[in-house]
Amino acid sequence: MAVGLYMDVHIPRAITLGLRIKEVDVLTAQEDNSADLSDALLLDRATALKRCLFTFDDDLLAEAKKRQAAGTHFSGVIYAHPWKISIGRCVHDLEIICRAGDIEDLADRVEFLPL
Repeated sequence: MAVGLYMDVHIPRAITLGLRIKEVDVLTAQEDNSADLSDALLLDRATALKRCLFTFDDDLLAEAKKRQAAGTHFSGVIYAHPWKISIGRCVHDLEIICRAGDIEDLADRVEFLPL
């Protein structure tokens, strides 16, 4: 089963659209009416939906690391620094991750882009 992505509010629409063109399963926080949630609640929401959260937000990265240290389950976070990766590379790398694995492969992990 392919990995579904949950896009943080900071992710450019071009990345979401690029993934959708490639038929990757993507849901944005805005579409889910979750754009105003705290980082912890946003990660909880992605986990409840069994989706991996993609973010540029350092605070969300810190929340994931805090959960790892505490042994608290979450569905996974993919992090990229927006100044260190292009939109095209994000789309390419996220497509690979989504097609190559299952959500269980990303559980309780943080993956960094570029691959």
